[in-house]
Amino acid sequence: MNFLDSKTMDLLWHDAEPREVRLRDVITDRLRERPAPQMDEHIVASYFFAFRSTKLADAIEEISYHATIGVKHPPKGSLLEQCAAKAAGVDEFDSTGRIGLLHIAFPLKMMLQPDGHLTSCDILHTVAGAIIFDVYENQDARLVNLQIPENLIRTFPGPAHGPEGIRQITNFPAEQPAFGTILKPTAGITPSDVERLVSEIADCPLFLFVKEDEDLYPNLDYSPVAERTRRAVASIERAREKRGGQGLIFAPHISGAPHEICDTVKAVVEAGATGVMFSETFAGGTVRMVREATKHLPRPPAIYGHNAGIGVKTRSLWREVIDLLARLDGIDFRQTAPVKPGTPFLRPYGAEWLASEETLSRPLPGIKPTTIVRAGALDQGNIGLNLADAEKRGLTKSVLFLAGSAINSIKNSAGKPDPRLGAEAMIQAIEVHRSGELRNVPNEQHLSQLIQLADRKNLKPLREALRQRYPKASA
Repeated sequence: MNFLDSKTMDLLWHDAEPREVRLRDVITDRLRERPAPQMDEHIVASYFFAFRSTKLADAIEEISYHATIGVKHPPKGSLLEQCAAKAAGVDEFDSTGRIGLLHIAFPLKMMLQPDGHLTSCDILHTVAGAIIFDVYENQDARLVNLQIPENLIRTFPGPAHGPEGIRQITNFPAEQPAFGTILKPTAGITPSDVERLVSEIADCPLFLFVKEDEDLYPNLDYSPVAERTRRAVASIERAREKRGGQGLIFAPHISGAPHEICDTVKAVVEAGATGVMFSETFAGGTVRMVREATKHLPRPPAIYGHNAGIGVKTRSLWREVIDLLARLDGIDFRQTAPVKPGTPFLRPYGAEWLASEETLSRPLPGIKPTTIVRAGALDQGNIGLNLADAEKRGLTKSVLFLAGSAINSIKNSAGKPDPRLGAEAMIQAIEVHRSGELRNVPNEQHLSQLIQLADRKNLKPLREALRQRYPKASA
């Protein structure tokens, strides 16, 4: 087949990222200057719209028609009028009036259940429905913010533990950085493999948390999750004395159809699981379901709301909106991304990253914070940068540093993956940070300076981990 023409290729190679970054900067500045109103009887949704022909001020009637009552011009004072969405503010970006921010107030009257509560699923299918994202007229549409009344926020369960509770149940001091890891290999492993993998890291007091990967499914004939859990818990129990009284949360991966989820959660909790992990992006309502099903327990399992695949949503629903609802539903752990110099490895980064972590940690009435998980290429080469950032922002006790391959894939002199070697290398990197020797080194020079220091001080595990993680820089 022939190559495509240059005009088509220019279109296909278009990089939308600079527009995304600038759009977020503009919207953040505009919302800071003119925030969306707070209304006690309404959820206020803020959107960025770029309409092909409609003016922002004229769009509200069409949105109200399709997203709420299905009637135009409801009678004054009627129940229909009480259930209709209404305009709560317009911020036009130019003289066309077709591009900018539109704040829409959705009445609680149309959606509250008799006891006064509401679910995140109901919120989303109302404020993020077809009229927002599926009609051709909307050249671009983003849900960028939600203002939820305090009395409604208080009806959500929120995290069972929060960062402070997680440290209490594991006996981790507030000033001690908490680490976690992920089982590797991630799939194709049996319960005996899980037992062995957990035993290789369980005696290291560095770790507060260990989880399975989302690619390890619960109901496999060769690897049933309840048996995996029993064996993992047994490994942790055998390491109790070596851990100096500190606990270790084990979170097996839970997936399946809704009617299977709670049965699987019950099975792993009965087997000793102290946490559970969901791929929350593709399991709408699951977190709330499990949170409600386990809240009666003396110690409910900590929920890791894994957000793999969240990028399929965040171009339309801003990450902080998704993270807010996940926090309200009850996640105890949520991944953001690690600090690293140079080109980002994964999202979020920049302003989106800050917004996500702020949403997970800021005070909310009656709702505990969510533990921020720095993960995704976190390793010995950048842990110092992440520790320094958490300390600077006062987040150390609220962050879990999660390293998978950097712990479990570092090979020893025999060429075999050795989690103990990876953990020792991480401990040495932490000690370098605590020494302050690289405190004033610019981020871009941190890795090279760390490699030189590891050579100079003969920190063999750290030097070997850096060589394997950064072969070009170590050459």
